[in-house]
Amino acid sequence: MMTIKQIYELAIRLGTENDLRGTAAVKRVLRRAKEEYEALPKDRKKEFDTERLTNPYSDTRYFAKNANAPVRRILAGIDMDTEEVLLAKEVSDMGRHIDLVLSHHPVGTALAGLHEVMHLQAEVLAGYGVPINIAEGLMHIRMSEVSRSVSPINHNRPVDAAMLLGFPIMCTHTATDNMVAMFLRRLIDRNAKQLETVGDVLKLLRAIPEYQAAAAMKAGIMLFAGAEGRFAGRIAVTELTGGTEGSKDMYERLAQAGVGTIIGMHMKEDHKKEAEKFHINVIIAGHMSSDSLGMNLFLDELEKRGIEIIPCSGLIRVSRIARGRKAGKK
Repeated sequence: MMTIKQIYELAIRLGTENDLRGTAAVKRVLRRAKEEYEALPKDRKKEFDTERLTNPYSDTRYFAKNANAPVRRILAGIDMDTEEVLLAKEVSDMGRHIDLVLSHHPVGTALAGLHEVMHLQAEVLAGYGVPINIAEGLMHIRMSEVSRSVSPINHNRPVDAAMLLGFPIMCTHTATDNMVAMFLRRLIDRNAKQLETVGDVLKLLRAIPEYQAAAAMKAGIMLFAGAEGRFAGRIAVTELTGGTEGSKDMYERLAQAGVGTIIGMHMKEDHKKEAEKFHINVIIAGHMSSDSLGMNLFLDELEKRGIEIIPCSGLIRVSRIARGRKAGKK
């Protein structure tokens, strides 16, 4: 049996192991956070988010009165707001007690700090050949925009509701986004020789169960820019992790770096136009479905440890543990 704190630590560990930048880069992030903290005057240290000393993902946090409480059953979803906290109470009252409310998207201070994790994208872009100074400059502007956009939001509403009703609540945003990003990168790498056209990439992605389920709900994979018959070129997994969408000005730089196709979760219209302008194919795998894939990879690890998962709020639950058992019986 796992505790809340152990689940949180597992999310951080798996997020780190699947970070597209590599574990050494993550260690550097933690080292810089420690140096920043130690350089602060005593009165300013009180304002510092000390979780940053051990957790490199500002949008992955937990809120609980007792972090050592055991967890047998989790209500998990993509967006867990006040309504879902009330749902947790209803499910508990019906005899299936919920020990933890688990959200993918950030809540509380994790939402307020969403922009802080976006620096990850600059290093990922650099890995695809964009000069790091340019990637950082573009990302800094976008981080400021996101910071301003989330500042007026009622960040703590679901956390307050959970605390009043006695439910601990956790969010694993970039930690599980890293897992889907690495899953897809490895899938692309393993099949690279067979991925000549954009259509080949689409066929590969459409075989993934979460994307199949999303297609049945009319929310499947979409080709936002380009055409299925075009050469895919170099395929970049750049828009699946790192908080939220980056700068629309990055597409010119990615094209110059030799990227032909991008795989992402979602894309705004002005970003799409910029990608088209620089002849980049854009495959949008889907938001809820991609988030579900990342969450499922994490939830499978919890299921292995005996924790029951109750999915809700847009989570397309696909248990690869259960699928493996069924395949073994055939």
